[in-house]
Amino acid sequence: MAFWNSVLFGKVPRLFKVVAILACVACFPCDARFKGFRRFRNQFSAEPNENRHTVEDQWFIQRLDHFNGADTRVWKQRYFVNDSFYKPGGPVFLMIGGEGPANPAWMQYGTWLTYAEKLGALCLLLEHRFYGKSHPTEDLSTDNLHYLSSRQALADLAHFRTVIAEERGLTDRKWVAFGGSYPGSLATWFRLKYPHLVHASIATSAPVYATVNFPEYLEVVWRSLASESPECPQLVREATDTLLLRLHDPSSLDNITKDFRLCSKLSSQSFMDIAYFLESLAGNFMDVVQYNEDNREFEGVVGTNITIKVLCGVMLDSSVGDPYERYAAVARLMLQTFSQPCLDAQYTHYLQDMRNISWDGPASGGGRQWVYQTCTEFGFYQSTDSPNQPFSGFPLRYHLQQCADLYNLSDPERSVAEAVKQTNEEYGGYDIRATRIVFPNGSVDPWHALGVTSDISRDLPAVFIKGTAHCANMYPARAQDLPQLSLARDHIFLLLQKWLNE
Repeated sequence: MAFWNSVLFGKVPRLFKVVAILACVACFPCDARFKGFRRFRNQFSAEPNENRHTVEDQWFIQRLDHFNGADTRVWKQRYFVNDSFYKPGGPVFLMIGGEGPANPAWMQYGTWLTYAEKLGALCLLLEHRFYGKSHPTEDLSTDNLHYLSSRQALADLAHFRTVIAEERGLTDRKWVAFGGSYPGSLATWFRLKYPHLVHASIATSAPVYATVNFPEYLEVVWRSLASESPECPQLVREATDTLLLRLHDPSSLDNITKDFRLCSKLSSQSFMDIAYFLESLAGNFMDVVQYNEDNREFEGVVGTNITIKVLCGVMLDSSVGDPYERYAAVARLMLQTFSQPCLDAQYTHYLQDMRNISWDGPASGGGRQWVYQTCTEFGFYQSTDSPNQPFSGFPLRYHLQQCADLYNLSDPERSVAEAVKQTNEEYGGYDIRATRIVFPNGSVDPWHALGVTSDISRDLPAVFIKGTAHCANMYPARAQDLPQLSLARDHIFLLLQKWLNE
């Protein structure tokens, strides 16, 4: 659902695009190059200046393989503690890390801490295996990534909860799981799979249904842009259609290179090269929509001033030129915002980075790991296969080909489909049979299309917040918050308070 950490690896980012969950980066928390990573970003991923926070790293001895009793290998998993609000007898709040480095800023800011102060809770944040400093294996080879899965991550949470409860005398305390985006899904599934260990879950912006093809993401982008101006997404579509035509004209490549400030001239007109470039440019809009006006400044995120209103303002400005020229102006604006001199739009460079299996490699912040999870568990591919969306040129087969190119999947269409089927069999998709889970979602956030937006039952309520984006209710409150966002936070607190008394 995540993975941007403004982690600008290497020279210049291949663009602002990183994983379907995680997503995020430069203007969001995670490097934009790694498809979908940004757009399903871990809400708690760390910024490069994480050391400005004084929260101490702590380490937990974790099992490598929870499903093989004969495998006794262990590794050190990072976690954080905030006990400043804890009162004896109070609950334990466990924030779940996701597809990026765990950000210690969340131990000092966020709505969950407001709840913790009112309820006297102990707050813990556990980093997800294979992300951040939590390295279970010596490298990120495909063989080692076999130990990266949501099932193993949930078992990590269960083992951590059991041991920490025993060590700190918290076995009789009520534990509550918190998560946003992919960690929101984990919060749902933690309560589903381990109800004896977690009393309730707050599962924000959680895509609970896995799907190979996810064109609905871009359909929501269209609607979110149209909420600013009906013309805006139509102009984007006109621009991308024009660009796609020009990409197939060799005489236009020099101008395209100049217009979009590419680091090098487009040297190939292969399907994958063109699709990579087009998805990279679309990512400018996708990421801004996903995090539109979220209160992310405390994370050290750059570019929070770039909103739907700003992008549509450029697209509607006829003085800039025709729609194609306005689309190029948006790309240049984004480069300027993130202090990048040019855009590296070469698919071969992306593959080179993503194939680096070192923990010091350019994609080790989460790109290589999260794309692996999409290929082996979730899909979530934000394709242009719907006519009701504003972009052109990166259909499902483009995403599936990356699974073959990066992880040697011989038949990605079949294998990803089977993996997604197994995930929904494992967790139930939308058919969730549990209690005490609340599902907050924002109407602007494209991920709500795979989430729970209406009540399943009295004990599985949804909180659908009109006009807000990804994980908005989790961020610190501010004066300019929409009234419905403030009401949603209050409603979630009342549910939490009620459930802790059950």
